[in-house]
Amino acid sequence: MEDTIFDKILRKEIPSDIVYEDDVVLAFRDINPQAPTHVLVIPKEHHPDAAALAAEAPQIAADVLREAQAVADEEKLESYRIVFNTGSGAGQTVWHAHTHVLGGRGLEWPPG
Repeated sequence: MEDTIFDKILRKEIPSDIVYEDDVVLAFRDINPQAPTHVLVIPKEHHPDAAALAAEAPQIAADVLREAQAVADEEKLESYRIVFNTGSGAGQTVWHAHTHVLGGRGLEWPPG
């Protein structure tokens, strides 16, 4: 059994503000939001990062992206950013694939 913070959230060992859950994904608010809307969408099946998720379970990767869109719709975001950080050099700190749905304010580019 994996033991990242997200795995503990999935097992309900750590509380979270869940905005959506089904058999495949869980979406919950980030505890350190970087925008007015900052929701994490994670697959329930463990994959260490987005690249592994895409290679090993492309349908689940599609489910994660579909739920990211549903979160944006539910939050009534006209524009938003979906971010997958893959690898420590890109800012990944939890080794369970996940995406960030960010919106509700202007988002500059490059995000740096």
